[in-house]
Amino acid sequence: MGSISLIFPLRILSLRSGTERMATSELAVGGIFLSQTVIGLLGNFFVLYHYLFLYLVGYRLRSTDWILMHLTVANILTLLCKGVPQTVAAFGTKDFLNDTGCKLVFSFHRVGRSVGVGSTAFLSVFQAITIGLRNSRCSDLKLKTQKYICYSVYLSWLLYFLISSVNIIHMRAKYSNESTTNLKSFLYCYWDCRDKTRDMLYAALLSTPDIIFLGLMLWASSYMVLILYRHKQKMQQMPRNKVTSKSSPESRATKTILLLVSTFVSFYTLSSLCQFFGTLLYKPSWSLVNVTALASLFFPTFCPFLLMSHDFRVSSFCLPSTRN
Repeated sequence: MGSISLIFPLRILSLRSGTERMATSELAVGGIFLSQTVIGLLGNFFVLYHYLFLYLVGYRLRSTDWILMHLTVANILTLLCKGVPQTVAAFGTKDFLNDTGCKLVFSFHRVGRSVGVGSTAFLSVFQAITIGLRNSRCSDLKLKTQKYICYSVYLSWLLYFLISSVNIIHMRAKYSNESTTNLKSFLYCYWDCRDKTRDMLYAALLSTPDIIFLGLMLWASSYMVLILYRHKQKMQQMPRNKVTSKSSPESRATKTILLLVSTFVSFYTLSSLCQFFGTLLYKPSWSLVNVTALASLFFPTFCPFLLMSHDFRVSSFCLPSTRN
């Protein structure tokens, strides 16, 4: 009897210590999500305000500026629809969204994330065409291609809205006292996963455009690196008195876009790997769900500061020099 009486207090103490550790980790993760969301929203709203201000005061925005505006809006949408609910859930509030809220939050997050992929790809392709077709004979082809790219950015919003509409059917809230046997938990919403074949088809539908855009991104980035390398080789062969210390605006813009693309690919790869492992598991762990969410918020948070760090007030990449 004496040994049994000692076991129960020890179990109670271990349960309490485990609960306390869980509460501490939830508070820490909630603080990270809160910081990430607030900092990212402030940075993206500042960049968006900058472009809107330039447009309203009479500056003629270039095509790259419009693409960056789309990327900024996509970042804001991602942070609002992923960062805010994830922060609330990390602080211990579960099942705070109803069916409509779950459907809208996941649909808009998917749209924002995917449009971010498309906008970054279009930005890199646009810049590759800009530095690749410098001859006057190619000016008409260059203008037409750039115009089609700008239209494609708008079409990407429509495409991803149609694809993400699947979330409206299968994403929902958890009802009180309901079994979660056929539901995959995302902390605050649930995915109805009764049909695994359907889920795999939907994953393929979502991944195909992203893979195509990533391929375009890598091709354009490789082409820009080759152009910059050839330009550097040509500059080294010129006499020293003819070589200027300042790089051209196009060269600075290209380097900034390459840095943006490399950062995006790194964070997107990390996020995709986490999502892949989460898809394989029927009941993903609390840690994996949070790490996946953190990885998906890295690029929207750092993107505006990456642009600002390259002094976009004076760079031709972000600040046009021609008025209407």
